Amino acid sequence: MPILEVSDLQVTMGPQQILRGVNLKVEQNGIVAVMGSNGVGKTTLMRAISNIYQISGGDIIFERDSISNLGADKVVKMGVCQAPEGRQIFANMSVEENLVLGAYHQDKSHFNEDLEWVFELFPILKERLKQQAGAMSGGEQQMLCIGRALMGRPKLLLMDEPSLGLAPLVVKSIFDLVVKIRDAGTAILIVEQNAKAALCVADYGYIMEGGAIILEGPSEELAKDDRLTAAYMGGHAHA
Repeated sequence: MPILEVSDLQVTMGPQQILRGVNLKVEQNGIVAVMGSNGVGKTTLMRAISNIYQISGGDIIFERDSISNLGADKVVKMGVCQAPEGRQIFANMSVEENLVLGAYHQDKSHFNEDLEWVFELFPILKERLKQQAGAMSGGEQQMLCIGRALMGRPKLLLMDEPSLGLAPLVVKSIFDLVVKIRDAGTAILIVEQNAKAALCVADYGYIMEGGAIILEGPSEELAKDDRLTAAYMGGHAHA
């Protein structure tokens, strides 16, 4: 039973149709990757699922209920949390304050337990708790961005370009942790230009072009597909 089902999703902004009938599923405890170069609609897809953007057609089903146009706040409360593109941490606040904000909608009784889980995944955040978030390295900021999303106790974690601008070793450690988060019971939808890194951890993948899905399949099959290899396997996708 999928935790998330997106059917015929359409998003229009002004005269421009950004998403053109996107269909995808994320299974309970699955990791799904959506890949494609810049400007194909990947971030729009994430923001539509989060209800940050309003959809113009289709439906988004989360745990058997439609969440289309419910509002971003309600969607977070239901357990859909996003680690956004470009990290978007609160740079002038401390690491601790960022994590507290992530737990804004949660019952405070399990705050400490959730914090311990984030520290287990990202020990560096415990060391940097009082430090200003903006003073950390890109990799540490990405860890904080994911940690903040986890403080919302997601059933589904949306990760938008987690590898962006990070060194290969840091990317590897973050993707290793993605598997650990899934193993602890959280389904994950990753949007990535770095198809190679994404397919290493995902069970299933979708390739987007021009606001639509043009190719999909189990990760190991996609990794061998010539069309994907030619376009995206040179490390990062070309624009």
